[in-house]
Amino acid sequence: MLSAGVLALAIAASGCTSTTSADSSAALVTGRGAQDTGTYPNLNIAPEVAAAQFTEDQKAAKLAQLQAARQRQGAKAGAGGGNSAAMTTLARKHGDDTLKAIEGKCETIDPACN
Repeated sequence: MLSAGVLALAIAASGCTSTTSADSSAALVTGRGAQDTGTYPNLNIAPEVAAAQFTEDQKAAKLAQLQAARQRQGAKAGAGGGNSAAMTTLARKHGDDTLKAIEGKCETIDPACN
C-alpha cells in the first residue's frame, strides 16, 4: 500500500518536471515563462522598483483628497434620510408588498400586473 503511494507520487512528480523542446523554445521566443540560466538567483541584489515611492507631502495630499471624498460621500448619504422612523415604516411596508408580489398577488403593487 505504501509502495503504491510512493510510486504514484514519483509518477506525478516526473510529469511536473518534464518539458518538450517546443514548450521551451516558445517560451524563449515570446520572452515569457521561466528560463533556465544555469545559475542560482542572487537574492542579495535588491530588485528594481516599479515606481517611485510617495514623499510625505504627496502622502498628505492623497490622504486629504481621500478625507474630502469621504466627507462628500457622507453628506450625500445623510441629506435625504434623516427620519429613521419613516425609513423603518417604509421598509416594513416594502417587505409586505414584495411578499405579496412573490405570492402572486402583484396587483397590490402594480395594478397592470397579470
